[in-house]
Amino acid sequence: MAAAKTVYQLPHSHNSPIPRHGVVTLFGYGIRVQVNAGHLILHDGIADERRTIRLPRVNHGLRRLVMIGSDGFVTLEALRWLSEQKVAFILLEPDGTVFLTTGPVYPSDARLRRAQALAHQNGTALDIARKLIVAKLQGQESLVRDKLKDPTSADLIAEFRERLSTAGSVEAVRTLEAQAAGVYWRAWREVPILFPKADQHRVPAHWKFFGTRTSPLTGSPRLAVNPPGAILNYCYALLESEARLAASALGLDPGIGMLHVDTPNRDSLACDIMEAARPAVDAWLLNWITREPLRRSDFVEERNGNSRLLGTFATKLSETASVWGKLVAPCAEWVAQALWGSIRKRIREEHTLPTRLTQRRRSEGRGNAFKIEIALPPHPKKVCPGCGATTRGRKLCASCGREVRREKLIEFAKMGRIVAQSPKSQEKRSKSQQRHRAAQRAWRPSDRPDWLTEATYVERIQPRLAGVTISALASTLGVSDYYAADIRGGRRRPHPRHWEALAELVKVSAEA
Repeated sequence: MAAAKTVYQLPHSHNSPIPRHGVVTLFGYGIRVQVNAGHLILHDGIADERRTIRLPRVNHGLRRLVMIGSDGFVTLEALRWLSEQKVAFILLEPDGTVFLTTGPVYPSDARLRRAQALAHQNGTALDIARKLIVAKLQGQESLVRDKLKDPTSADLIAEFRERLSTAGSVEAVRTLEAQAAGVYWRAWREVPILFPKADQHRVPAHWKFFGTRTSPLTGSPRLAVNPPGAILNYCYALLESEARLAASALGLDPGIGMLHVDTPNRDSLACDIMEAARPAVDAWLLNWITREPLRRSDFVEERNGNSRLLGTFATKLSETASVWGKLVAPCAEWVAQALWGSIRKRIREEHTLPTRLTQRRRSEGRGNAFKIEIALPPHPKKVCPGCGATTRGRKLCASCGREVRREKLIEFAKMGRIVAQSPKSQEKRSKSQQRHRAAQRAWRPSDRPDWLTEATYVERIQPRLAGVTISALASTLGVSDYYAADIRGGRRRPHPRHWEALAELVKVSAEA
């Protein structure tokens, strides 16, 4: 992952430099994680632009420490500090691959791990794999039908989901899931990827659409060749890390999977657990890229065509880790309970599994309905679709906003001139002018009170018109709002026949 030119500064709150979500991402060169005088010292950055965070053992707010790359070191004392403070540590490769995940250690039951190892022999693995993929395909079907508006693909995915009930082996489940995945990602092909106008000439053509999920470099999703693929790979890595932490917290072995085959250096069970949550990550990405543009400066294209995230952008994506953790928590607990249910009844009744992740048993024990509240994952800062600058809640930055408003005013002015010169408008103006001329001819100066002179209008009536609304002024005189605004502003002086009506409007009389 290429290094960024500047170091992203985390927002400060109260006395802690840790943001509310509790996730800190370290990137750059010469990363150091160590302990000094009981404080955890985090040091990262690039060249002369470095960042140092010093955390005490109390009220630090740190929940997850994400480290991108391996240029640096973490001391054993720092790992112990993180473990004692129940902080998860995640080490990701620059391409988003999960290299290492550690988290809080809880007491475990060897009988649960034994049941996990025997799951393929007694059929429990097939049941778990089937239900996990059913949940995944339900999410994919809903996304394709409701978000992508592709009922044909959604029906095909639903058909594969229904066939899972008759799948007689884990291999059959994998085959159906792969076939459904082919349909699912084909529905994504034409999704447009937005970039600011200023970046359009710098963006390769294959970056402007989602395209295929399979990278031509590897024949798999690894080494994505466009920004959305790189974002998905990184978020899936965060999701896998959260699934591994959840499995370890429940006393399961993250490496012994039910659906994924055993492979060296892969946590197969974590990959199983995260399957049901993948559509939620996809829906979040789809909602984001269809509404907000991506900046070319947040990505780098390597010589082989691989697209990678810059450090600052990856830091913002890391903020979603806590949300993905809440998504996989109930799924991990269900898998653990399913494995525990395969143990002999007598042993099963002696001890029940704790729900450490969701606290479901505690909630139900108090007579409350169990409910998981999951906030929407945060999006990176909004980007101006014109120049790509970061905006603060606005759609456009100040500079582009002025330019767009100027162009709109010019267009509206052109439309106004066209409408003003239409036969209908000219006829309306002609009738209005005839009516006013007739009223002027019918009016006599003798009809005006002696006290209502030009000086009275200028000195007593005109200053008070500022407190009268334009609409009230226009309706009183029977003139247009534009002309009424000129009268109130003193740019126009109305005909003397109107002075008496204006005097009554502003409560001016001969006595006052």
